[in-house]
Amino acid sequence: MIVNEIRPFKRAKRRSTSDLCDFLSFPSVSGDGDGDCFAEQPFWSAVQSFLKQYGHSRFPPSLFPSLVTWQILLRVGDPADGAGVVSLDVVEEDVARSRSVYCDQCRVVGWSGHPVCRKRYHFIIRANSNPIKGSHRACTKCGNMTYLSDSRCKLCNTALTVDELEDWVYHQFEDTTHLLHGVVHSNGYGHLLRVNGREGGADILSGFDIMNFWDRLCKRLAVSRKVSVMDLSKKYGTEYRLLHTVAKGQVWYGHWGYQFGTGSYALTSDAYQNAIHTLSNIPLSTFFFQGRGPRTHLQTLIAFYQSLAETELRTLKDLFSFLLNRISELNTAKSEDQTSSHYQNLLCAWARNDVERVEQCMVKVLVTSATAEKGKWVSRRTLKGALYKAASPELIDYCLKHLVGRVTGDGMVVRTRYNPNSNAVEFRIEPQSCINNSIRVDSLDSNSSLPSKGQVIDDLRYLYNSILNPQTMVTYRPKATRELAVESAKKLLDCKQFIKDYKVERVAVKNPFAIHLWCHVELEDYSQDYPFPPPELLVLPTNATITDLKREATKAFKEVYVVFKRFYIQELPDFGRIEGSVTLNLLFGSRGSVRIRGRCNAKYGLGRFQAERGTETWIVDCICGTKDDDGERMLACDKCSVWQHTRCVGIENSDEIPAKFLCERCLGSSCAETKCSSGSSSPRGEEVEAEYECLIDGVESRILKNEANTILPSGRTCRDEIKAKGLGLVSRMCMTFGVQ
Repeated sequence: MIVNEIRPFKRAKRRSTSDLCDFLSFPSVSGDGDGDCFAEQPFWSAVQSFLKQYGHSRFPPSLFPSLVTWQILLRVGDPADGAGVVSLDVVEEDVARSRSVYCDQCRVVGWSGHPVCRKRYHFIIRANSNPIKGSHRACTKCGNMTYLSDSRCKLCNTALTVDELEDWVYHQFEDTTHLLHGVVHSNGYGHLLRVNGREGGADILSGFDIMNFWDRLCKRLAVSRKVSVMDLSKKYGTEYRLLHTVAKGQVWYGHWGYQFGTGSYALTSDAYQNAIHTLSNIPLSTFFFQGRGPRTHLQTLIAFYQSLAETELRTLKDLFSFLLNRISELNTAKSEDQTSSHYQNLLCAWARNDVERVEQCMVKVLVTSATAEKGKWVSRRTLKGALYKAASPELIDYCLKHLVGRVTGDGMVVRTRYNPNSNAVEFRIEPQSCINNSIRVDSLDSNSSLPSKGQVIDDLRYLYNSILNPQTMVTYRPKATRELAVESAKKLLDCKQFIKDYKVERVAVKNPFAIHLWCHVELEDYSQDYPFPPPELLVLPTNATITDLKREATKAFKEVYVVFKRFYIQELPDFGRIEGSVTLNLLFGSRGSVRIRGRCNAKYGLGRFQAERGTETWIVDCICGTKDDDGERMLACDKCSVWQHTRCVGIENSDEIPAKFLCERCLGSSCAETKCSSGSSSPRGEEVEAEYECLIDGVESRILKNEANTILPSGRTCRDEIKAKGLGLVSRMCMTFGVQ
């Protein structure tokens, strides 16, 4: 029987926020309460226990054949102060019935050989996380917002079918506005697809709050594998993974343990770390020794922020770290008070008499300037230059940072301001009435002398484009340093995949009444080239036997992978023909690993679930060294079908893919064939020569356009690579390789 309409079902009642768990501490991973009940289970079992305990079904289980949706309501803040409510939606996707069987993220991160899992669990916090408003969707006919449980639109009376509701659920997987979207396969491998903090539309949650929640959730659900994230974040008008890596030594996700996973263009971990070290440690003094001439805006900005910092800024890492920290300080609610108290509570390395003497000299300079021209502002650089003989540069810098609010004997007070036109701090004295001459004006904090958050962001963007962005980096000397900086920046941008391994962080097993075994499976009905699935964790009682092991191992792999639907175990290779009644405790103790061998019988339509890459077979063999899909733009040779990066063959990302493409090897063979056919008047020889001339013309026209910008990750151009390999192409082809 086919049902075209949705049967109404009960809507979830509103709950008091006091009954909800706190988002900022949920779920607990400290072992308090019932935290240990999931820690000793594999993910596929732990997530089911978690959903049964905390989740509430949003739709009837029979509504969709492939999707089961759960909802968990959480509060943010103190209930007494009117806490906000956040809705965590968990969608259990039956992959065998899903519209999308294969995982694109697994393919590009290096897990394409894993068998297709039976279930995928999506953890979603939508931008509109209000559980009441979030239970609406737009009518496809009139656009009116209706409840998900309604069978008809209340405005136009249009029937809302199950297919439309299913389309809405699948659309949530592609929505880029989610505050959080993570997916974990039933084998414990997962992907963090999206995080959006306040700048991405969150009202009450920051990016740190969301990431802390995601990390706790993965630990609580016993994610014993790896979780990947593709960092394409942009912030302040910059590629944030490049900016944050230079400033902090790691990407933003590195705060939670995400490290180098797989690099595009065959980038290795060592090359990535060397690029970080090279770019981060470029001295700022490099940008000041550029010959005679007026000071540039770049030099002025660097000098200005060097003067503001309490510690000396020597390298690019110091500069950009200071700017990011400054923006973070300005984001706090009491940034002005914090800035003022920060300067006032510093330990002074100089005697009070020396400080007062220098400050008095500064006041005299300001008084003289005000006498000559009323209301004139004196720049920090000018004031420092007037006193360069009076004290050491360090003491002068200290006094300049604390000069604001200084009251003179005649009732004048020192004021400061930040001049955005000159990027300089300026001073002058002004009359201050009702102020006791013996006190300092602490209420006049130094914030007025510092750039605002918007100005700091503008300066950060300018410095990023001038120093870090390889496409817009300014020209400076020495040339070798700049070339090394460009190459290092490109390598950091080429690395987008980062991985956290949760296995090393698992809490030690505390249950003495269980045996924990990692079960490695070998398949007899598959070739040795077929990658075996990752091992599965089995938790068995202390009196378990070999028979119990086989039964639980069979159940586990059937539960995790689709292709193991008819899996059965034949033997344990390490133990030969062992009796089924032998207890595991005698063989393994309380923990260990075991190999099992069996057959899948992957017939009856199960063959397409053998690997996440799908049934397609491809060969990647790029000049940069890449041997598998890394998510970058590629094209295949029309003759040998081998895939290569478009960038590595001289085609920019902004250019269209050519209608025909021959790789380096096939083009070389065409050259040889043309040479052999050049002395022959056969129709085939003329045809090959005409085709070859057409290929050459296409190469020259494209290379003349793109040759200057075609750089391999190694710093060598495609033309250099050909010369190094000695391919011996004809003279007209020495401009590049493999481009039709």
